Amino acid sequence: MAFELKAHLRALSEAHGPSGHEAPVREIVRAAWGDLVDEFQQDGLGSLIGIKRATRPHNGTAARKIMLAAHMDEIGMIVTGLVDGFIRFRRISGIDNRLMPAQAVIVHGREALPGIVAAKPPHLLTPAARSKYPTFDEMLIDVGLSPERVGELVQVGDLITVDAPFVELLGTKVAGKAFDDRACVAAVTVCLNELQSLNHEWNVYAAATVQEETGLIGAKTSAYKIAPDAAIALDVTFAQQPGVDADSSCEMGGGPGIGFGANFHLKLSDRIRDTAKRHEIKLQEDIIPANSGTDAWAIQVALQGIPTALLEVPIRNMHAPVETLDLRDIERCGRLMAHFISELDDQFLAAIAWDEAVDV
Repeated sequence: MAFELKAHLRALSEAHGPSGHEAPVREIVRAAWGDLVDEFQQDGLGSLIGIKRATRPHNGTAARKIMLAAHMDEIGMIVTGLVDGFIRFRRISGIDNRLMPAQAVIVHGREALPGIVAAKPPHLLTPAARSKYPTFDEMLIDVGLSPERVGELVQVGDLITVDAPFVELLGTKVAGKAFDDRACVAAVTVCLNELQSLNHEWNVYAAATVQEETGLIGAKTSAYKIAPDAAIALDVTFAQQPGVDADSSCEMGGGPGIGFGANFHLKLSDRIRDTAKRHEIKLQEDIIPANSGTDAWAIQVALQGIPTALLEVPIRNMHAPVETLDLRDIERCGRLMAHFISELDDQFLAAIAWDEAVDV
């Protein structure tokens, strides 16, 4: 069956899997990668690792390993209490309270319960309160059931996720929830599809990591399990839109971004840039002076240190139920990685090694 990027991204986006509870997403990824990799592994936290073995001879030595890491968890919420049939809640990662009033949600109790986020009507607010966004203390979730039935089905600690559909916009643009970072999981899928027609000397370890939104946790454990020789982390970045500083964003539809800063191995990133030029793939510079807040931050200091680069898919409305992107950026990101991997050889690590006696 031919690979359809839009359908794949839709399935990833509409699945529900907040940090620490990624199982539904993991099974979608496992099904998508099943014919593209030779073996699956899973680390102790639940990150899924698909291994595609080298298809080109590598001088009789053990093949080198490159890790591709994209996190599959999404931001979410948790039940903190029940009040007269309504549900109190808090975020567990990344949820913006400004966006929550009137949102549709799923309360993952003993049954999956559709609900809506309710807040006091504006008619009943004081003028001062009307000019502010409601806090989580001022919002409740209504699932339309009696207090008794809510008490039977919901308890403190149950998960809540936004219930937002995948929306096709004009041209190659789409919108939906959890594109951070399932758009990059889709980019890894594109890469694995492209590698079916390319030979490569290195083993590829494609990791759909868990719990990035709560501290890059899955990247730490999966990098330790894989022990790669080099890594590419993938995440989203801010696309240009009103109110977003042009110096802190990339053009949506302008190709993937590549991180430049202390978190990223300069020579590895330069080699990726060279590959992009050779294959005429658009690439945008993203200046990130220190902590990138991505899986790259954890991977580069795993074990004795791992040469790590960052590729990014630009999105608008980050951490909103309507994150927006251009499908061409996902496709270009995946194709770039596949060509880069096909060019790796047994001399690559020596070529990117740090010079011992060179002044900065």
